[in-house]
Amino acid sequence: MPTFTFDKVIRFLLITGVGLLSLWLMWKFSVLLIYLGVSLILSYMLDPIVNRMQAGGMNRTLAILLVLTSLILLIIWASTTILPNIGNQAARLAQQFDLDTLVFIARNVEDYILQVFPFFDPGFLERGITSSFDSSLELGNFQEVIGNILGVFTNVFFAVLIIPFTTFFFLRDGAKLRRGILQLVPNKYFETSLTIISKIETRLGFHFRGVALQSTLVGLLSWILLSIAGLNNSLSVGIAIGVANTIPYFGPVFGYLLSIVIAIIETGDFSLVINCILAVAVVQILDNIVFYPAIFSRTSEIHPLYVLFIILIGAELAGLLGMLLAIPIATIIRVIITQIAWSFKNYHVFKSNVNTGKT
Repeated sequence: MPTFTFDKVIRFLLITGVGLLSLWLMWKFSVLLIYLGVSLILSYMLDPIVNRMQAGGMNRTLAILLVLTSLILLIIWASTTILPNIGNQAARLAQQFDLDTLVFIARNVEDYILQVFPFFDPGFLERGITSSFDSSLELGNFQEVIGNILGVFTNVFFAVLIIPFTTFFFLRDGAKLRRGILQLVPNKYFETSLTIISKIETRLGFHFRGVALQSTLVGLLSWILLSIAGLNNSLSVGIAIGVANTIPYFGPVFGYLLSIVIAIIETGDFSLVINCILAVAVVQILDNIVFYPAIFSRTSEIHPLYVLFIILIGAELAGLLGMLLAIPIATIIRVIITQIAWSFKNYHVFKSNVNTGKT
């Protein structure tokens, strides 16, 4: 039977209090943590480039400045060339995106649904679209939307200031930060902790670089094939499909739905729907049989069934952000559990601790 002493109770209360305080601080400063997370992801993606430049004889600080400056210039170029085109396409779509168009789409989609599932109530989709459209125009909702837009612009402004600064220090002082964390670890667990951190950084680096390359290829190919299919807004749709492709399983579904909706809005009928579906299908086939195996061949991925449930859990806990971070977090947990289990089997320190605990 475990014995409860005053010291144990105080220690438990202190640990619980520190844990609750940490959770509250993480919630309170969640936006700042997101900035730090983005900076950390960028550092994982850019670190191989900086290391190669440093191996070629360049000073590491200078290499980091050149890489970050090139990235900022690339973003500026995209914002002055690609984004205006996307804005023009979005403006044209906004002119066509009215209640009559939505009702037209709802009626046609509903006809197909009723042919397969005749037990549905006729007019259910049209009524839902109409009520949603009307509620979005209410004053309170409109003010909330404006407030959300202003909040997004504010966050973007601070992100532009904070993310490059923190990314620079993650790239330059990553080794020092790692040593600082390891100094807090007892000596008998040092080797295991070092291995865990190293494997996590390696896996996350491969993951984020692979996802960025895969999404870029999917977005570029979607743009090209949707242009061939005859979609006028192929650039913005292709970019949206590429970004959505960062979420396994759900990204491709979003690509199909978005291309179908935009095709109907552009033409007012279903004449481009089949072409767009075929274009997105070709992209997904190439992604599954060429891009994904070639890009992620160096990493041992989680089973697809587990990936699906992990993403669903992430969506339930944190919405879209949870879906984006579900796989990286699962990768971290998997590395920690695997390495600790291996250490218990192979390291004498862990075996002796277990034997001591039994006696």
